[in-house]
Amino acid sequence: MTATGLGSSLAYLLSSAERSVNRGLAAALAGEDVTVEQWRILRALADGRGHSMGELAAAVLMPHPTLTKAVDRLIERALVYRGPSAGDRRKVAVFVAGRGADLLARVDGAVAEHHRLIADALGHDRMERLMSDLESLVAELDR
Repeated sequence: MTATGLGSSLAYLLSSAERSVNRGLAAALAGEDVTVEQWRILRALADGRGHSMGELAAAVLMPHPTLTKAVDRLIERALVYRGPSAGDRRKVAVFVAGRGADLLARVDGAVAEHHRLIADALGHDRMERLMSDLESLVAELDR
């Protein structure tokens, strides 16, 4: 089947797939009043090391101003906090707070279920292949 119009654009198809996946993920997270973007921030901080805003922006694919607003909202909810960077105490890093770690633990099941539903719809092998192919595409384009 050969697509025409927007359906023939890789960029459009990737954006459409992202919107569909994120719509389901947003529904899975709604019970804890956390957005997909906030979940990505918390997930990136879950390693406990603390990250600069620059590192965090790159990791969660958000522009700095949008990230700053999202982090400020998470701070207001006591889910994350700013503190001195372990590598350079003069620099500020963002860390996940205990409440943020607890929230992640509560939503992990819903996120895993969302992932499982996609894998069931697509087929587990196809999903693994798709994820691998997308990782390769990103690596190639970012070289």
